[in-house]
Amino acid sequence: MPFHARSGQTSYGERIGILLLDTRTPFVHGDIGNANTYRYPVRYRRVDGLTVGRILAHDRGYEEAVVEAARELEREGVRAIASDCGFLALYQQAVQEAVQIPVLLSSLLQLPLIASLLPPDQAIAVVTADRRSLDDTILGAVGAAPLRDRLVVGGLETCPGFREAALDESGPLEVATLRREVVELATGLCAEKGFAIGAILLECSLLPPYSADVQEATGRPVFDFLSLIDFVAGSYDRPRFPERLD
Repeated sequence: MPFHARSGQTSYGERIGILLLDTRTPFVHGDIGNANTYRYPVRYRRVDGLTVGRILAHDRGYEEAVVEAARELEREGVRAIASDCGFLALYQQAVQEAVQIPVLLSSLLQLPLIASLLPPDQAIAVVTADRRSLDDTILGAVGAAPLRDRLVVGGLETCPGFREAALDESGPLEVATLRREVVELATGLCAEKGFAIGAILLECSLLPPYSADVQEATGRPVFDFLSLIDFVAGSYDRPRFPERLD
């Protein structure tokens, strides 16, 4: 079978393209920014200048740069485009309109699906990098604004270990510290009076390494950025089954 080179493509086989913030935070195994996290090849593209502070402030000034980075990933052959920050929901629509492949810039895109899986009297606990930034602008961008009353949101901006490593970028990332902070926040949300928590969503791309700990501690199903990326990646690798009954 003959193969022909694709215009603009210099390497092949990377299934998911991932847009990265301009950050100095280390990405441990399990983090969206660590290529060892995946069972399939991924390709990264950093958006220079788009820092954590700017995206948390909903800075729309990087739309052109984000769109161009997404187009570059598409030209290089990726099958879908993700990101390493749930707040890139701010650019979800612009990138969707600019490329011809699936776009999943935010873990929060899972909220409508999760809500549809649960009884209507159950809420979703959301653990986010910064509670103040998770407003109606972001929820509207992922189609979750109508779910506002079903969300119990907790922010890691008040947790010293997470803040120093991820928000201020002033200290090392201590896995044990982040694990404790994330689990404590999630279990606290599940214990809030007046809410029956049916599921948990970890918004931040640094949090998948702690999903198993949260699930074990709370007994709830846990969704994160990796569950979304794996879901889309799997749509390009469907299994074949033998024609048999046993």
